[in-house]
Amino acid sequence: MRHRTSLTDLGIIAAVVAVLAYLVFAYDVFVSEGRVSAAQQTVELDEALLLGAILLLGLLVFSIRRYREQKREAHWRQQAERHARELAYQDPLTGLPNRREFEEALHVAAASPPRAGSVHAVLMIDLNGFKQVNDVYGHDAGDGVLLVVAQRLRRALRDDESIARLGGDEFVVLARHLLGPEAASNIALRLLQSLSDPVQVNGVAHSLSAGIGIALLPLDADSAEEALRKADVALYRAKAERRAAFRFFEEEMDQLIREREQVEQELKQALAHDRIQPCFLPSRDLRSGVVVGFDARPQWIREDGEQMPPERFLPIAAETGLIHALALRLWQQACTIALQWPDTVILAIDVLPGQLHNPQLAADILQVLDRTGLAPRRLQMNVAEDMVVQDLAAAKALIAPLQARGVAIALNHFGTGYSNLYHLSEFHFDKVKIDRRLVEHMDQESSAKVVRALVGLSQGLGLKVSADGIARRDHDFLLDVGVHEGQGADTLVSGPNTLEMLRIGPVGAGRRDAT
Repeated sequence: MRHRTSLTDLGIIAAVVAVLAYLVFAYDVFVSEGRVSAAQQTVELDEALLLGAILLLGLLVFSIRRYREQKREAHWRQQAERHARELAYQDPLTGLPNRREFEEALHVAAASPPRAGSVHAVLMIDLNGFKQVNDVYGHDAGDGVLLVVAQRLRRALRDDESIARLGGDEFVVLARHLLGPEAASNIALRLLQSLSDPVQVNGVAHSLSAGIGIALLPLDADSAEEALRKADVALYRAKAERRAAFRFFEEEMDQLIREREQVEQELKQALAHDRIQPCFLPSRDLRSGVVVGFDARPQWIREDGEQMPPERFLPIAAETGLIHALALRLWQQACTIALQWPDTVILAIDVLPGQLHNPQLAADILQVLDRTGLAPRRLQMNVAEDMVVQDLAAAKALIAPLQARGVAIALNHFGTGYSNLYHLSEFHFDKVKIDRRLVEHMDQESSAKVVRALVGLSQGLGLKVSADGIARRDHDFLLDVGVHEGQGADTLVSGPNTLEMLRIGPVGAGRRDAT
């Protein structure tokens, strides 16, 4: 656009000079030719000089204007470059350096070893409780919290310590030439202390804390990438404590993280190739020994034939979101197998870790029943005590539609210290399952009293009572206090073996004279 303007200006000057030259020429040819003396004709030189002066003046005006335009253009270009640099190296929300600028500074630090006896420290910071702020109060409140947190963290640092925002609620600090791990600990304590007071945003006080992971150069890492990764590993350990804490990198933790990543990749492959199958644990009537139901559990046999324990892969599935696909496939297969059992045999399925937060959970369960044709009265969903207590609203959203269709709901791991009378009466459970840890220690008088009290409370509320981990010696006591169903020391069996178990008939009955 400016180039076109310059050409236009030059065109105007050329046109003006051409018009003046034409007028002078026309005057000489058509007006003054033959009427002036030879002396007077020397004026034509003055005319030429006048035209030259006009041309020179025009070019001078053009040059001055062009100079000003170029000066403004250079100023605009500098502003644009400055803005582009800010976008490239500055976090737009907090004004802190962003990941790109931090990584460049960290590369410089890694290439410049600290003084003898000193270290560079990378401190990775992640907020505890920030997700709840976003979920409850919205992202505007979350942005306000991040602004306050960024200001507090920056004020907690000294001039030779730099901070950047990596994204979300993650920050990172680079401190150079520290006198050992103790100095890094002091920085971490200052950062945690800066977040000890609630953050006020829009009149609401938000209580936050942080986990901090620390990696040291060159003790833990030799490169910038390795330092960031190992600080993140240490942060993972600090976040596991769910409180304000800082942890240094440890090789043992790094090995655990690597193993976890390997399990995650294998889990994805196992789901893709349908290597996770349901297995079943029988529940028996304690008086007759008859199998009255089976609890479905996920069983993963790896390619090398080794069995992967559920307590190892289920938490990873919950963290990565794979738990929903895993559970749907497990339910589908278990319900199909249950169709081969007598109508009186119940299928029980646990709500797996992380599933309760899925708003479509109840609809997914009912859809599986519709697809397989299993009657809802033959399904029992086991919900762990801690899940109910941690999210009452989600528990209600799951239980109500299932009970409306006739699915039974059992409170699993009952007696672990979470539930109270309100939960038992509010949710209208159909059954409670006394936790295995209490049953296994009934030889201790205190545990026996607790079991007796839990059974009495449940029966008083009209709930059926089951017990897990029953040994042969416990049958008489449990029958006396009113427990008529439970799971013993049976090993898990495959789908076809459940049919064989049902054909064998009653085993492990309680008292011979029981009616």
